[in-house]
Amino acid sequence: MKHQSGPDDQPRLGPKAAEDDLTGVGPRRRGLSLRVMLPNIITAAALCSGLTGIRFAIAGDWSFAILAVILAGILDGVDGRIARLLNAQSRFGAEMDSLADSLSFGMAPALILYMWSLQDLPRLGWFAALAFAICCALRLARFNAQIDTDDQPHKSAGFLTGVPAPVGAGLAFLPFYLWKTTDLEIFREPLYVAIWLAVIAFLMISNMATLSWGSIRPRRSVRLELIALGGLVFAALLLEPWWTLVGICVVYLALMPYALTRYGKIKRQRREDAARG
Repeated sequence: MKHQSGPDDQPRLGPKAAEDDLTGVGPRRRGLSLRVMLPNIITAAALCSGLTGIRFAIAGDWSFAILAVILAGILDGVDGRIARLLNAQSRFGAEMDSLADSLSFGMAPALILYMWSLQDLPRLGWFAALAFAICCALRLARFNAQIDTDDQPHKSAGFLTGVPAPVGAGLAFLPFYLWKTTDLEIFREPLYVAIWLAVIAFLMISNMATLSWGSIRPRRSVRLELIALGGLVFAALLLEPWWTLVGICVVYLALMPYALTRYGKIKRQRREDAARG
């Protein structure tokens, strides 16, 4: 008699999934293909990059420390997309990605900023670093807990909840970018850095709607201009990396009120549709 497949035979991505559950992999085969392993390899590379930033910070190579965390953010943005492209998503990969993010974008930035500035304000500075690392872990834990939740208003509208961990790490380094470009010691003042770090920590665990790639829908009429702008931004990163990073942070922060306004309109439209229905 043939075995009848049931719900328990289907791969799952939720909390009940096993470590070897994969989506769309087909019949079980011996061993793992490189296609399945590649996203996890990229995640491991991102983790190594983030933690290597701590090593550079210990040696006092602040620029390399920051750039290592930024590289980890780039790799983190690539691994999930490659997993979906190769149809190689797994619960194991999702859990590994969250753990790597907690270390690369929570612990690493906190320690780097502590060694760069906050250690001159030992107690308050350490509390600010702890707050950032803890809030990053809490954000990722909330994300994992909501993987199987159908009722996610922000996600269904194409928005994120709070500032993503990689973006939070990039924003946390804004005082360093300004210090690097201006040589003004005020941007290294530990009290100001501690306050800024606490603000970013709050934004990561907040319930505010923030922009995601899915919520950005430019008109077709400006696509050539956007492609040109993207190329120019890349060139600027090569020529003036710190000023460019300052500009990216300022643009992101300026777009946060726009995201709240846009999501508010979508939310009101949904209420009106529900009332009519």
